[in-house]
Amino acid sequence: MNNRALVLASGGVDSTTCLAIAVEKYGKENVTALVVSYGQKHTKEREASINVCRHYGVELIELDLKKIFEYSNCSLLEHSTEKIPEQSYEEQLKNTEGKPVSTYVPFRNGLFLSTAASIAISKECGVIYYGIHRDDASGNAYPDCSEEFNKAISDAIYLGSGNQVKIVAPFVDKNKAEVVAEGLRLNAPYELTWSCYEGKEKPCCKCGTCIDRARAFEANGVEDPALK
Repeated sequence: MNNRALVLASGGVDSTTCLAIAVEKYGKENVTALVVSYGQKHTKEREASINVCRHYGVELIELDLKKIFEYSNCSLLEHSTEKIPEQSYEEQLKNTEGKPVSTYVPFRNGLFLSTAASIAISKECGVIYYGIHRDDASGNAYPDCSEEFNKAISDAIYLGSGNQVKIVAPFVDKNKAEVVAEGLRLNAPYELTWSCYEGKEKPCCKCGTCIDRARAFEANGVEDPALK
């Protein structure tokens, strides 16, 4: 099962870079992308995911897990009464008292990876790639992006799959600028990606993920192609 890979694809910079890595290593014919809808306020992520998958010519599987999150008031969800914060994560964390930020979707990565593991076993994929990075875990903003979480879920999935499926998180100990650097090396189609939490025609450039994305491209000395 080690010659096929499954990639969690969200249409953003991190997952697109993971997809680029997987395609380089395994070949597009041996890569499957999993796109999960979870009740977001917009469809931009899904559209970007589809466009990126078409760019690489990889198999695409779509799932709808909206029902699971209907009890959450996470500000990213369409039924939420909360507004998406127009602040950096650093600013948001000043008011959370150690809890995750309001855009944290409850145990999303745990759910997505468990679902992906079931599909990976059936599709004979020996590895699952996902794009967590150090910046997202900082300050407990997104606890399911931490190195501790990654190790725990990786061990659980490896054991629970009968030692058939391994988790690969290539950026778990790296920041977003390093993610972008690797994607630029691989010529990842960042012009097709979408990171903004808002679903407008253009990125808002004010939400936490827009701010992080802008800093990452600036650190690499390049203009974000999605803003051209």
